[in-house]
Amino acid sequence: MITIVTGTTNKPTASDLLKEYFQKKKELDGYLYIGYPIIGTVDGAYPIDALLISPSMGIVAFDLIEGKNYDGYEEKQDDCANKIEAKLKGYKQLVNKRTLCVDIHVVTFAPGVVRRDDNNEEDYPICTNDKELSETLKKYIWDNNSYYPSVVSILQAISTIRKGRKKREITNQESRGAKIRRLEDSIANLDNQQSRAVIETVNGVQRIRGLAGSGKTIVLALKAAYLHAQHPEWKIAVTFNTRSLKGQFKQLINTFYIEQTSDEPDWDNLNIIHAWGAVGGGDRQGIYYTFCETNNVEYCDYLTARNKYGRIDPFGGACEKALQEAKSIEKLYDVILIDEAQDFSPAFLKLCYEMLNEPKRLVYAYDELQNLRTQSLPSPEVIFGSKEDGTPKVKFSQNQKDGAKQDIILEKCYRNSRPALVTAHALGFGIYRKPEGPDRSGLVQMFDQSGLWKDIGYEVSEGRLEDGQNVVLQRTAVSSPKFLEEHSDIDDLIIFKSFATQEEQDKWVAEEIKKNLECDELRPDDIIVINPDPITTKRKVATIRNLLFRDGISSHTAGVDTVPDVFFANNNDSVAFTGIYRAKGNEAAMVYVINSEACFDSSFDLAKLRNQLFTAITRSKAWVRVLGIGSGMDGLISEYEQVKKHDFKLEFTYPTKSQRDHMNIVNRDMSESEKNRIRNEKNNVAGLIDGLQNGQIYVEDLGEEQVEKLLSLLDKKRK
Repeated sequence: MITIVTGTTNKPTASDLLKEYFQKKKELDGYLYIGYPIIGTVDGAYPIDALLISPSMGIVAFDLIEGKNYDGYEEKQDDCANKIEAKLKGYKQLVNKRTLCVDIHVVTFAPGVVRRDDNNEEDYPICTNDKELSETLKKYIWDNNSYYPSVVSILQAISTIRKGRKKREITNQESRGAKIRRLEDSIANLDNQQSRAVIETVNGVQRIRGLAGSGKTIVLALKAAYLHAQHPEWKIAVTFNTRSLKGQFKQLINTFYIEQTSDEPDWDNLNIIHAWGAVGGGDRQGIYYTFCETNNVEYCDYLTARNKYGRIDPFGGACEKALQEAKSIEKLYDVILIDEAQDFSPAFLKLCYEMLNEPKRLVYAYDELQNLRTQSLPSPEVIFGSKEDGTPKVKFSQNQKDGAKQDIILEKCYRNSRPALVTAHALGFGIYRKPEGPDRSGLVQMFDQSGLWKDIGYEVSEGRLEDGQNVVLQRTAVSSPKFLEEHSDIDDLIIFKSFATQEEQDKWVAEEIKKNLECDELRPDDIIVINPDPITTKRKVATIRNLLFRDGISSHTAGVDTVPDVFFANNNDSVAFTGIYRAKGNEAAMVYVINSEACFDSSFDLAKLRNQLFTAITRSKAWVRVLGIGSGMDGLISEYEQVKKHDFKLEFTYPTKSQRDHMNIVNRDMSESEKNRIRNEKNNVAGLIDGLQNGQIYVEDLGEEQVEKLLSLLDKKRK
């Protein structure tokens, strides 16, 4: 069966007919790409209309003609064949001496052309219908098809940009530097699933979901570059929440675009732009600010929005207000790609949608587990609303005519090892957290939709994934490749360590970083130090940075010593220190999570604190050190020991809906005013109880009506 991967094309009619032909050819095997590959030449990008890779035929490139004019098609076929051959000859595994070991054919498919008798079809075949196409293709017999797997791998590996930023100098093949180089080489090429996510283009809304480390950011960057190469006239925007991602996006897009086209992107038509934005233009530009400016709507900065709409979601409130006040929305873009969509309210996604020209090409990527929420985003039907007739503006279909997927799940994690990822989930959800009472669960939060666990690469090894049922979940080699953990012992991949004082912790971290640089052959940009609490980060990291400075080691605090859009600094020769929010979207070989005890327990915001710890751990590409002080850190160590004891599996009783509702209430995010109000009310209740117990207050003093209301509420709680 032919697997069809549909990219973007300016020849839709011929493309559709070609796809329909191969969809009927159940006896054939291979891949058919529409609008791919793009070959870089001295003259710029050269897009191939369609390309078939077949174990029986070799490579068949298609020159597609929409109209009736096929003048010069022989020259086009020669040009296409020469460019494909030149590209493939760059791969040693496909060449024997000077000869390419892959058969290359070019066929012109012109369904609107009236046949002429003077065509030189033997050397330059032109087909106008299915019958002629079949007659032509049956002539192609590839006898040397042992090269087929290599051809597929090479053409599917659309980029090698996962490799490190600069060459590593290695003297010890067993050092950490050597290990991370081998890891980077192993994951350099995008896998088939990710490649399809880049190439497949939907004329409408497309959603990409996956774990941290599954390649969402890379896929979005490459998709933006691919669309820009195919349609340089389109206005394309790439937007995000974490400002330090801007530099990463620009580097990824630029590298891929040059790799594919041998040219620089046109940054006037390809905008890398923050979601919010502010007055001042240039790097301060943002999607929301642009919307307000072009639609004559009042702009809200962060402080104004927080005062108006509260601390929990000020940006969502600002976007909702802008949508309500905009009378006639200007269409500014042909494509918008949104990263970190789990950090945005539906109002921002809707705002982006309304800024698009038809057919509303919006791509949004998010991590179902980044915030470990019950569900990070509503369905597209809910997000984008309804038309005047009541039907949803956006509804995902499982059976697209062209086979392109609207909803893509990247279940394979290429960043975190299985032990690190399972540990992060266990701590984030409180799987092995000590219960508060004999009949209570230690869980902090849980999905309402149990099936999400399977979507992100877990499988049930025991029990049932249902409310009230015991279940054991594990990751497999399919979703967590073995090579990510086989390079080091478990006790080196992950270290949890408790200290008696802040001074002891800071000294240990500084000494370890010095060892990483001087003995382990790691580079400064291989190391990130994360303080979970962003508010205290500048103060909490000061001692470690001073100790490093005394040893001649450069360091910086991201967003403090650098501009907001930069995470790694000084040509990557400086160790990065950061709070948790700037860490999102970034990664490093060695991650130190300091002052982790703050995430163990809290009267308020426990889910938020556990999410911070989850996010910090999942920044690691190889090794992670979770460090802290005192009893809180000892508690986290106890939970981690349970993870190890269970062989890095998650074993728990899936909470019922009422239990999940309880968790969501108890551990919800709250503003400071909400916290203060609850503290005051708890003190009032405690005072009332004391008064009743010591006889200073009588039940009768409360009034019969108040007592009945209180008893009724308590009775509901017991049920």
